[in-house]
Amino acid sequence: MASDAQGMLVIACGALAHEVTALREANRWSALDVRCLPPELHNRPEKIPAAVRDLIRESRPHYRSIFVAYGDCGTGGLLDRVLVEEGVERIAGAHCYEFYATSAVFAALADAEPGTFYLTDFLLRHFDRLVIAGLGLDRHPELFDTYFGHYRRLVYLAQAPAPQAEQEARAIAGRMGLSFEFRHTGYGALASSLQAAVKRNSEATAWAP
Repeated sequence: MASDAQGMLVIACGALAHEVTALREANRWSALDVRCLPPELHNRPEKIPAAVRDLIRESRPHYRSIFVAYGDCGTGGLLDRVLVEEGVERIAGAHCYEFYATSAVFAALADAEPGTFYLTDFLLRHFDRLVIAGLGLDRHPELFDTYFGHYRRLVYLAQAPAPQAEQEARAIAGRMGLSFEFRHTGYGALASSLQAAVKRNSEATAWAP
């Protein structure tokens, strides 16, 4: 971790850890550190704002700037309220599906079929743990229709998919009885937002006394 208060910290959802790290390495952002909160917080989104605040306050003495790689993620604006109080910015968007696909594309997908279940690379890798076990469907499969009965389509928004990823996502769609669509989004607005944040931090560091 940086100790000279010159570097930048990204506080990220654990569901973005792989992607943020990949962007850091690809862009050689040596002054950027990443700390992630557990992705399981998405099952209790009301806990996200306090967890982010605690990590901001714990980390602030060690970094010149902090950026939050979270959407609203179901907090109903409470995360944004915390970030305003702390003077920290986050990536724009309601959730990772929106900033991976970009707002315009996601809006078009949602308008075309509101009953859409979305997968990302992370959710594909951890589908059984986070969705099946996380929702208790391994113990109570009778609840499957309760959770997913209104869905009609599965869209896989792929960032850097493994060779068999599309086939695995298609199999999940079949398992859920949904039509399937594949979209290779790359890192979308996650990449551009981090690039802008890193640039701002570099400029602030250059002008620092």
